[in-house]
Amino acid sequence: MNRSSDRSPARLNLEHLKKQAKELIRLYRRQAPEAYARFRSTLPAATGRSDAAIAALDLRLHDAQSCVARDLGFASWPELRRYVEAQLPLGKSKDDRMRRWLQLVYAGDVDGTADRANPRVAARMLAEDPDLAADDPYLACAIGDEDKVRQAAANDPSWVNRPGGPLKLPPLVAVTHSSLLQLPEFRARLHRCARLLLQAGADPDQHISSRWPPGSLEKPDDQNPLSALYGAAGRNHDLELTNLLLEAGANPNDNESLYHSLEGFVTTGALLAHGARIAGTNAMYKVLDGENVAALELLLKHGGDPNEPAGTAPLTDCGSPLMWAIRRRRSRRCIATLLDAGADPHVRTPDGLGAYRFALQFGLTDVADLLRERSGAETLPDEERFVAACASGDAREARRIQAERPDLPGALSAPQLRLLPELAAAGADDGVRLMVSLGWPIAVRGGDWDGSALNHAVFRGNAGLTRFLLEHGAQWTEQHGFGDNASGSLSWASCNEPVEGGDWAGCAQALLDHGMPRATPDPNDPEWVLVAGRRKLFSDEVRDVLLGDAA
Repeated sequence: MNRSSDRSPARLNLEHLKKQAKELIRLYRRQAPEAYARFRSTLPAATGRSDAAIAALDLRLHDAQSCVARDLGFASWPELRRYVEAQLPLGKSKDDRMRRWLQLVYAGDVDGTADRANPRVAARMLAEDPDLAADDPYLACAIGDEDKVRQAAANDPSWVNRPGGPLKLPPLVAVTHSSLLQLPEFRARLHRCARLLLQAGADPDQHISSRWPPGSLEKPDDQNPLSALYGAAGRNHDLELTNLLLEAGANPNDNESLYHSLEGFVTTGALLAHGARIAGTNAMYKVLDGENVAALELLLKHGGDPNEPAGTAPLTDCGSPLMWAIRRRRSRRCIATLLDAGADPHVRTPDGLGAYRFALQFGLTDVADLLRERSGAETLPDEERFVAACASGDAREARRIQAERPDLPGALSAPQLRLLPELAAAGADDGVRLMVSLGWPIAVRGGDWDGSALNHAVFRGNAGLTRFLLEHGAQWTEQHGFGDNASGSLSWASCNEPVEGGDWAGCAQALLDHGMPRATPDPNDPEWVLVAGRRKLFSDEVRDVLLGDAA
């Protein structure tokens, strides 16, 4: 397992690296001491552990891939993969390489792709090839080259407000949207460039139109402007740069910055302090997508309306922040914060369901107790008591009600039946398993992207629930709202890992064990495979499971 010859960037080959990882995991499964030693020296989870303890970790291919990546100086296998994919064959022009590099510096809404930025890989490429950003003042803005930016502003004062460069960006936008702001070694120099541009007369409200598909670099989406402030506050969550722009007069009400600042919460207070408007931004709903009571309290302190009507679907299905918080299964403390700020405990969904009953539908018995204290008790019909017992995992009560009402769950309404995929999307496994065991229609669709419970379980990498659903009649062909089936959910989720610790390889095996056909290699591209005739991309680990002996 000599790795010294593989460390040169010029020698990196993705297929060779994959084979290295597979060989490492093969040796690990054979209990080879050299495999234990390599994991011990490279993988954080194995550091300092004995051979027996490392064996007990039940490491998998993605762990071996992590070792390969770390040995080469990358933080993860996805970073190594992105780096290799950004390289170009010999003979390609510098412009081609520069465009690949810019797709690492900027997110897809700026560069016109569907990719995320990757600042660490961008920085590594720049260190290996400093000429990538040479001779172009707009690229100097991307990396924080203060001398070149100063020179460009001095040579032509109007340049500071003129879009240009490969991505047609105004200079200040090029600075604030650069993902290199996330790296300490670039942050201060990018701040200096922003300050220099503002002092030279750059408009603090510089903006572009989104290039995110269906928009493009050539035909941007003018309905979705992206300001310089959004880059600082909503994309990079950079407090110093956000304050610099706000103090220079940037408009905090750009319809993006406040909403996206809540993803990091670092810049939210600065935006509010400078007059960011909460109403109409959906910020009161966005903050409830996660359990961040401090952020919720901050919005309420600055005038956030705990009864603000929802502006867009699927928020309108709930009708108020309180109901959205219940649907998102927020804590009793979070719900109490809304109620203490004046949220109406008597609010109802468009279907007429009150907050107390709505909380029970989602299995939130502690929240329901709180709402009963605030609004009084309500008598529940059998159907709602049955749903509440199922959602909270109370098998004894659910079976008692079903014994008295054998037409349940068949007599439930469509919104009640959709709770099965809703709870699967929320990771409420006990409720899902109980519902299915009591005869819930297993293919019913719901959740934010209108998928079946199986699609949501696969999306979360929940292999145990995936197998349970398949064993109880779920089919891999069940559709979701993006026009695909469970194999499509597996494809997107295995590549993007939306849930930490998901077992998408386990989901893949469960799907194969219950009727999904094995994948076949795509003859035109070794990275892609065909599943039932449809071309799909999966993570390496999932791809190997799906291909089986053909891997």
